Amino acid sequence: MAFPYCPGVKSMRIILIALILGLAGCARIPDGVTAVKGFDVQRYLGTWYEIARLDHSFERGLENVTATYSLGKDGSLRVVNRGFDPELKRWKEAVGKAYFVSGTDVGRLKVSFFGPFYSGYNIIGIDGQKYSYVLICGNSRDYLWILARQPELPRTVTDSLVQKAKSLGFDTGALMFVHQKNMVGHANPGDD
Repeated sequence: MAFPYCPGVKSMRIILIALILGLAGCARIPDGVTAVKGFDVQRYLGTWYEIARLDHSFERGLENVTATYSLGKDGSLRVVNRGFDPELKRWKEAVGKAYFVSGTDVGRLKVSFFGPFYSGYNIIGIDGQKYSYVLICGNSRDYLWILARQPELPRTVTDSLVQKAKSLGFDTGALMFVHQKNMVGHANPGDD
């Protein structure tokens, strides 16, 4: 059955295609925020523990959250996010890919866990000496994470990162601190 001609249909298709293409490349950094320069991807690889985050639906309720980064053959970063859901008593895992936006020496990437749809992954603070902690934001000030190489950070370091985020306009009063505890007896994803 053919659809009757409607002058608005062609315009709607163009708008829909533009919207999809716009979302597919949606990797921004909030106004007034800059990504770190002199970034060294080799030093960034490995596992990071989530210390704090602004709450969002895809991690809601998760504890013992980690992010593990490895280098892909195509120059991308493989991202494996894991967290334990204490209510369901099981691990959740999401695997994605990240690509550099402004060169490999700038901590500005686009990351995707859902096919062609990318979001900003902006490293806005890092321990340049040891790469022992990092401050990350997304496309907007609604997304913020503090990660560390160990399950805990000294209070002075955490306070400093929170203060930096606050000075950049993030709602640090809404930060939630992630429980990182001994998970002996709980199998990791892929172990079952």
